[in-house]
Amino acid sequence: QVQLVESGGGLVQAGGSLRLSCAASGRTFSTYARGWFRQAPGKEREFVATINSSGGSTIYTDSVKGRFTISRDNAKNTVYLQMNSLKPEDTAVYYCAAGRLPVLASTYYDYWGQGTQVTVSS
Repeated sequence: QVQLVESGGGLVQAGGSLRLSCAASGRTFSTYARGWFRQAPGKEREFVATINSSGGSTIYTDSVKGRFTISRDNAKNTVYLQMNSLKPEDTAVYYCAAGRLPVLASTYYDYWGQGTQVTVSS
């Protein structure tokens, strides 16, 4: 059974940092792109960041550029999202995903985690 399991979410004050992890099991994702998406209450799920299979190419949504960093460790089948300078508007459930291409559209991702809550207080 393929599973993506996120961890590292929590409550943090504005300006603080969190590091999310997404561990995969059931198959290797070394040839897959890995992405992070988020969904705030009352809003649609939105793209945050993606990284290609080798880790050599990344894409970020404009609102997190310079603050968030996506990385991966293929030996551990894990992708990370380092989030610095967090803002209240970053509050959301964060989902990791795996897909064939490192693109922004969620429809291109085949596997999803269950999500982890990130809450940033002002």
